[in-house]
Amino acid sequence: MTTPRDTSPSRRTRANGDGTVYQRKDSRWEAAGYVLAPGNTRRRVRVYGTTRKEALAKLTEKIAASNRGLPVPSAQGSVAAYLTYWLENVAVHQLRENTHTRYTACVNRYLIPGLGKKKLAKLTAKDVRTWLNQLRTTCQCCTRGLDAARNQPRCCAIGQCCSRRLSPLTLAYIHSVLKSALAHAVREEEIPRNVARNVRTGTPRPRRFEPLTADEARRLLTTAEGHRLHALFELALHTGLRKGELLGLHWEDLDLDAGTAAIRRTLQRTTAGGITTLPTKTRASERRIALPTRCVQSLKLHREQQQREREAAATAWQHSGHVFTTAQGRAIDPTNLTRAFTTLLRKARLRRIRFHDLRHSTATLLLEQGVELVVIKELLGHAHIGVTATVYAHVRLRLQRDAIDTLSTALDGPTSTKPSRAEGDERPPCAAPVR
Repeated sequence: MTTPRDTSPSRRTRANGDGTVYQRKDSRWEAAGYVLAPGNTRRRVRVYGTTRKEALAKLTEKIAASNRGLPVPSAQGSVAAYLTYWLENVAVHQLRENTHTRYTACVNRYLIPGLGKKKLAKLTAKDVRTWLNQLRTTCQCCTRGLDAARNQPRCCAIGQCCSRRLSPLTLAYIHSVLKSALAHAVREEEIPRNVARNVRTGTPRPRRFEPLTADEARRLLTTAEGHRLHALFELALHTGLRKGELLGLHWEDLDLDAGTAAIRRTLQRTTAGGITTLPTKTRASERRIALPTRCVQSLKLHREQQQREREAAATAWQHSGHVFTTAQGRAIDPTNLTRAFTTLLRKARLRRIRFHDLRHSTATLLLEQGVELVVIKELLGHAHIGVTATVYAHVRLRLQRDAIDTLSTALDGPTSTKPSRAEGDERPPCAAPVR
């Protein structure tokens, strides 16, 4: 008769649902049990350990996660395979073409070379952190083979590293692309959690920009007088519209009698479609703004000028309905607008800035005039007021300093003049003044 003491540990009876634990011929311990799988099905999994306790602990952890409703990972492929699938079948339908192009370049240039060979189901936060640290400290000139492609290597190939490292903003962008891809893998129940979300890269400093001062903005507008796109530059400085929003304006979007403009679309150049009209950047970007009287007058003059150009072009005119067009009526290429803006800056003898800095100039000048942040947020079309507050934090800090200096001046009071006492207003008797 066999007693419980004589029973082998691998043959002990376990409760229903607890799984099976036994020792293999190679001396390892194997535990197997049924857990929740994608599609609300059940799947038998196997885990291994050097001891019975270790194997049982691993199985218990998986069963506990299954009882909480977390399915086991079903992704057996590599990270590279999933990223390729995500770009071609998911992101292409959710992102704009230019954004999808940037995502593709990021995946092919950084994510696949760094993490592509790892199994998606076995990717850990430590793997992501190690890879990001390597990106942060590695010279990209040699990592991407740029130095080897040169006729005369001048970097790591000759022992003189140029230290061409990625900026914190680029690292944050790469990290965000990985988080987006893994977030979709979690939604499709390919993996139980997004390990990239557990890695902190720090908050990068926003890009520095140098907006125009009030004097520089006046000089720019004075120089733009007589330019066929004078109304565009004036509208950009007075309203802070984006380049694509300005070029995407149609005459039907303007109500010059009421002095308003409806921002409904943006114009961009894409690789596949060329110059294309797309919806606004975000839902908050679709807005109606008030037009200054000066801009209304400029737009009326611009409409008359466009009518004269249409008559001069005759049959060569291509009606597009846009407010700002070429002399033949076609939509303006954003790159050509940038060239015209650079030429205007040179003519006005102003420092070179981006066209987008006109938008920053508008917000900065409004803040310096005491306009509330929420009004600027609505004018610029930011999705959240926190975006406005973050981008223009340096302006708010300078305004705070000016306000504190003004208060300090008021509290100091006048020092050179003393208030005169009325006749008969004698000082009351008191002790000797304390100095």
